[in-house]
Amino acid sequence: MKQLNPLGPIERGLRPPQHAQLWEADAPLTLESGGSLPSVVVAYETWGELNEDASNGVLVCHALSGDSHAAQHDDEDDAGWWDLLIGPGKAIDTHRYFVICSNVLGGCRGTTGPNFTRPEGDQPYGADFPVVTVGDMVEVQQRLVYSLGIEKLAAVVGGSLGGLQALTWAIDQPNRLGAAIVLAASPRLSSQGIAFDVVGRNAIRHDAHFQGGQYYNDEAPEAGLALARMLAHITYLSDESMRAKFDPTRLQPRAIETGFESVFSVGTYLAHQGDRFVERFDANSYVTLTTAMDLFDLGDTPEAIAKSLAPAQCRWLFLSFSSDWLYPAAASQRLVDALVAQGRSVSSCVIESPAGHDSFLLEDSMVLGTRMISSVLAAQSGDTGPIRVPEEPRPGQPTNIFFTNRLDYGLILRLMPECASIVDLGCGNGELLSILRDRNHSPLLGIERDAREVAQSVGRGLDTIHADVDQGLAAIPDHSFDVALLSQTLQSVVDVVGVLQEIVRIADRGIVSFPNFAHAPLREMFVREGRLPKEEGLYAYDWYDTPNRRFPSILDFQELCGKIGIQIDDAIYLDSSKGIEVSDDPNLNADVAVVAIRRADR
Repeated sequence: MKQLNPLGPIERGLRPPQHAQLWEADAPLTLESGGSLPSVVVAYETWGELNEDASNGVLVCHALSGDSHAAQHDDEDDAGWWDLLIGPGKAIDTHRYFVICSNVLGGCRGTTGPNFTRPEGDQPYGADFPVVTVGDMVEVQQRLVYSLGIEKLAAVVGGSLGGLQALTWAIDQPNRLGAAIVLAASPRLSSQGIAFDVVGRNAIRHDAHFQGGQYYNDEAPEAGLALARMLAHITYLSDESMRAKFDPTRLQPRAIETGFESVFSVGTYLAHQGDRFVERFDANSYVTLTTAMDLFDLGDTPEAIAKSLAPAQCRWLFLSFSSDWLYPAAASQRLVDALVAQGRSVSSCVIESPAGHDSFLLEDSMVLGTRMISSVLAAQSGDTGPIRVPEEPRPGQPTNIFFTNRLDYGLILRLMPECASIVDLGCGNGELLSILRDRNHSPLLGIERDAREVAQSVGRGLDTIHADVDQGLAAIPDHSFDVALLSQTLQSVVDVVGVLQEIVRIADRGIVSFPNFAHAPLREMFVREGRLPKEEGLYAYDWYDTPNRRFPSILDFQELCGKIGIQIDDAIYLDSSKGIEVSDDPNLNADVAVVAIRRADR
């Protein structure tokens, strides 16, 4: 089976990948649609060295318009589409991992696709190339990976269409990968997203030069393909990024030669994108790959999504982007929720970015993402990140309990059952969870609303979900954990009653530590100065700029628990400035409470 131009179109001076290799499958490929291909050729590139036990393989999966050339191989090589992640010392470290990237089935840069010659003649498939799915792409990839001597990958990493491939790897090849890292992807594309693809495919098919898909010996349907690319490119951006890029120069279009409208700056930008795209891509491949994306469907209900993901056994990392409306963060969260409900090892983060769907390709948008990808890959190699052993309070030892020497950690440990499974609500940078892991507690899960701290927690090798505890606990089933922690977070919670009730629903025991705003020095400051008390730690804020939504006292907490059917099993009270435990009137004499709770009827 031959391709018209072995590694992609070169007639316009576009250089094919210089380090690409070709591999041919030794058996026919049966497609999920019912069709088949008698043989398959795959263009792929590799970086780094495979280690002795073949355990350091990382497969990188490209998006719609990508190819095997994910990163530069040397200074003489062309730039790759994901150079920001792949290379020596980068997140996907080619000194540490053996990295593979292949052009997908149905592509046009070296892998079997519509521009390959039919096995029974001398004409290319064209529009008669069979329908392929993301599952078919993954089947070809796993054959390639096996041929390279790799039985199990350390990870599969991909964004957009690449993310769909990573999802499919985890589902279809559950025993063949350690981690799936999914960026800018969701259970299925929305009807709005499909609509853009439908219009793009119609633009291609109705181009006068399409000729039923058999245009290879004549003029290609360049206008239709360019229009399809222009339309799709709008979906990759956000309203914010387009306003920032084009509003200041709205009526100052770029001076380019194009047959498309050039009245507005946004018009010449899109025209440039379309004109450049037709130089390197095949129209039939565009139809094939967008159809595969549109057909990808893990379900539209929690039950269906959970069923789809059930075979997967790997560790997961999901990265989504705040301004991505094509594969929105809320849709990605549905995958996370399904895995949390199944008790799987999963982390997630919604990264703030104005750049839309294309954020996963941009360095400015991927600062946190790069760190988390590096951390998940390191965890696959056994690197679990830093652990700090807590100190017990000592008489006369002053401390800032909230930021430097968290003495409540030691008190929490005293109330903790041995080898308990734990969810930490408001886990911060994962410091407490890392201590608990070092003491053989498992499994562990962190919930944190600050993306930067999520990244730090993932950096410790911990499963961490980016969510607000006020809203992010519904996916956790009843009695999923032995202990639910709420450590120095109660005062920032909006729905206090709801969160406390969730704690005793999802865990057999809750452990809550919180500052006591009825502590004697705070009372005295309020009476003496008539102003909101302001001291070190969580009290070091002006009234108009404080993260504390609530100002609970120990007595307030005790009374509330009684009202809502929660029983206090045990409690430790501390004067952190003196480093001593308090038993005499703790509501007056302690500034920190550590309390163990459970449902009164349990």
